[in-house]
Amino acid sequence: GRLSLELQGNKWVTVTEGKGTPANDKLVEVFKDGVLLVDDSFACIRKRSNLETQTPNPSSMSVGISGDPLNNIVMLTDSYKVTHHLQYPPGTTKVYSYFECRGGAYEDVCFFGLQYFLKKYLAGNVVTMDKINKAEEYFKIHFSHPVWGYDGKLFNRESWEHIVRTHGGALPVEIKAVPEGTVLKYKNVLFTMENTDDKCYWLTNYLETLLVQVWYPTTVCTQSREQKKIITKYLKETGTPDVIEKGLHLFKLHDFGFRGVSSVESAATGGAGHLVNFLGTDTMAALVAVKEYYGEVASGFSIPASEHSTMTSWGREKELDAMRNMLTQYPKGIVACVSDSYDIFQACEKYWGTELKAMIEQRDGFLVVRPDSGELPGIVLDVLTKLEAKFGSSKTSTGHKLLPPCIRVIQGDGIDINSLDMILKAMKDKGWAADNLAFGSGGALLQKLHRDTQKCAFKCSYAVVNGAGVDVVKDPITDPGKKSKKGRLSLELQGNKWVTVTEGKGTPANDKLVEVFKDGVLLVDDSFACIRKRSNLETQTPNPSSMSVGISGDPLNNIVMLTDSYKVTHHLQYPPGTTKVYSYFECRGGAYEDVCFFGLQYFLKKYLAGNVVTMDKINKAEEYFKIHFSHPVWGYDGKLFNRESWEHIVRTHGGALPVEIKAVPEGTVLKYKNVLFTMENTDDTCYWL
Repeated sequence: GRLSLELQGNKWVTVTEGKGTPANDKLVEVFKDGVLLVDDSFACIRKRSNLETQTPNPSSMSVGISGDPLNNIVMLTDSYKVTHHLQYPPGTTKVYSYFECRGGAYEDVCFFGLQYFLKKYLAGNVVTMDKINKAEEYFKIHFSHPVWGYDGKLFNRESWEHIVRTHGGALPVEIKAVPEGTVLKYKNVLFTMENTDDKCYWLTNYLETLLVQVWYPTTVCTQSREQKKIITKYLKETGTPDVIEKGLHLFKLHDFGFRGVSSVESAATGGAGHLVNFLGTDTMAALVAVKEYYGEVASGFSIPASEHSTMTSWGREKELDAMRNMLTQYPKGIVACVSDSYDIFQACEKYWGTELKAMIEQRDGFLVVRPDSGELPGIVLDVLTKLEAKFGSSKTSTGHKLLPPCIRVIQGDGIDINSLDMILKAMKDKGWAADNLAFGSGGALLQKLHRDTQKCAFKCSYAVVNGAGVDVVKDPITDPGKKSKKGRLSLELQGNKWVTVTEGKGTPANDKLVEVFKDGVLLVDDSFACIRKRSNLETQTPNPSSMSVGISGDPLNNIVMLTDSYKVTHHLQYPPGTTKVYSYFECRGGAYEDVCFFGLQYFLKKYLAGNVVTMDKINKAEEYFKIHFSHPVWGYDGKLFNRESWEHIVRTHGGALPVEIKAVPEGTVLKYKNVLFTMENTDDTCYWL
């Protein structure tokens, strides 16, 4: 029901079923119809986090934040690096550093993501006087002290201006890297960077902070590839190698991770890393990243699928009607339906297995049943058993049971690399073929990892000081695992083994590191297809480039695509006559009982405020959907994309989103299991929004 958040004494209480008292509701209207209604200061939010009462600051902001204020290369570093130009030895003219995985969970590393960062942040004349001035404004405050003030020499303004005057704003560095998609053992160099202008020796490690973020797409790609190995193994061991031969194993691990990551950029780069190995995704930001930064138009695919909101809005007593609607709205092709809203076993036996069985068997395509709760691996085995009792099964060449082609199962709850392996092993042991099941993975695929998953590090290994080369090494007695490599490096293939040769002892002709960037120019622009082939151990020649202009604008910021793929199809799934959908956000539990709510204002200003829907964005989104939802047998169903309603938003609302959001004021501290914000549509035709 409708919710209100009330303070009863000193206790926050979420009142449900519309039984709250409006006058006591502490949820504040923060956004309505494209307008930001509250614009709180950070000082105010800090005070609330200290349990001080603060009145929300009213606003009528109807235009979002323009441009990308975060994309200032002068500030895309750790603060302390701003001061490092003062710390190198006198006479330093060269700093040479490298990036590697020093170890980690997976011995085989699949390198991916550098090209994205080069195109977005480094290529072209990225340094300007305006960026220098803006950065200095921050530094004068950021490095100031009430007693000692601000030391102007901390910021190396003169050298940044030198880059503008001498290089036109292009970064005077050279980067050599192993070609993306290459698979090699950890503890090998992945890329090196050095300055090409003697006055900019400090720049190499200044850029470390930004480029080390390559750890993320590389780690996602590496772990995703390991999961593909596991899936392939069990497909072979349970008698369905034909699935691999047809390439259908590439749809066995579907990316559910968009909502579970920390940012749109994380969804884009991490999701792209997964797509190196698989073809199934609901993270549409990844599609954009792959197209814009790697030139691949058709990198991932999806299908119509339901969520709990579209099923439960019919009510418990009409769950069967909701399920029948799924088969009716999508009469052919693959369709997935979450089936545990109330009773997964009744859904399998009574609804899918009895009432709707004939529709499923006669349909041109197949149904994918999705349990979304229950203990693993038991729930998967139970669902398979229930479905087999109704639909029957056949035997594979290894004697494992396989459901008929009209029905399959997808497990998307609690899936990480370990549970995936556990489930497939349990299936095999209980006589089930792996082909009965696909997986969806969200937070574990894109978020439950960190820089130390593969122990990624960037270290200086060589410098030139007073004209003399110096091999540089870090070797802490308290952690030998952090010992760095020494000297200039080359990456060589000795037989079938990748070897990093140190101390400048490598043979240049054998060095497999490729010059990918120099002085603002991208020198390699690899296609995604090429990268995928390398990840499968196929040799591919890097594609030469002379791109001297980075990707302009923010192609990821298209509100029509900032969602999970399956939500594109949900307008067809609500009950007939639906005019309102009201939803809420909460922390259902977790590690910390006290929750400090923060960050909504950022997302409202960046993505929602103003006239954010345009015909151009609708057209661009539809271009993706026509490929993303296409199938070689069943084609593309144009009704999947609710174009008419998006155009209605442009015509009727000028592109402003007709929704209302009420939220607890940011910085408020309250116990988990309380509502944090609610959202509902304000235009009856936009219930799906």
